[in-house]
Amino acid sequence: MGGIEFLKGHGTQNDFVLLPDPSGVLDLTPGRVAALCDRQRGLGADGVLRVVPSAALGADSGARWFMDYRNADGSLAEMCGNGVRVFARYLVEAGLESGPDFAVGSRAGDRPVRVHDDLSVTVHMGPAAVTGTSVAVVGDRALSGVAVDVGNPHLVSVIDEDVAGLDLREAPRYDDEVFPRGVNLEFLNVLDPGHLRMRVYERGVGETRACGTGTVAAVAATAHLRGAESAEA
Repeated sequence: MGGIEFLKGHGTQNDFVLLPDPSGVLDLTPGRVAALCDRQRGLGADGVLRVVPSAALGADSGARWFMDYRNADGSLAEMCGNGVRVFARYLVEAGLESGPDFAVGSRAGDRPVRVHDDLSVTVHMGPAAVTGTSVAVVGDRALSGVAVDVGNPHLVSVIDEDVAGLDLREAPRYDDEVFPRGVNLEFLNVLDPGHLRMRVYERGVGETRACGTGTVAAVAATAHLRGAESAEA
């Protein structure tokens, strides 16, 4: 891993290390990813975005470029909403895509993006499916939640008390029979019909300052609780 090119980027303070790998040759072991993301001994990030041609991975994708996303602990992840935005902006700035519209490949499937003139990025996140209910345990409190699939798994708990008071220094617990590959946990306050306040504890990362797929899951869960059957963003 010595001497490799890297960049740092963030989407609403959800931050990443980008590793351009146009030849598809980087060997990203979980230990190497965790070392890169370590905030005391490494570069520091919520995850790693490897920029690799879809063809180099043999990926079943119509997109030229595949977002090989790894969580901070080195585990594989299907999708990352803020990561897609950072990834897409890099592709345009590096001259790898001309834009404004193209697709980014991911383990959750291709995600259409638009890179605007000011280099802000809009992502079509696809369908968000409510898959049931479960419970997250924070300290000694069990919080019921709505399970939502946004290409990756989420459990969204709407609570009455201010989410700022939750102690998320230790990982909340969840039902690993319902979520055998782990789950992203969102804790919400409904401020009014058009505004939510959210904290998120991401699978393989910990608490992060933002989460793109978590935001979609939060809206889908809230819509479901109000009686809607499905949501798409």
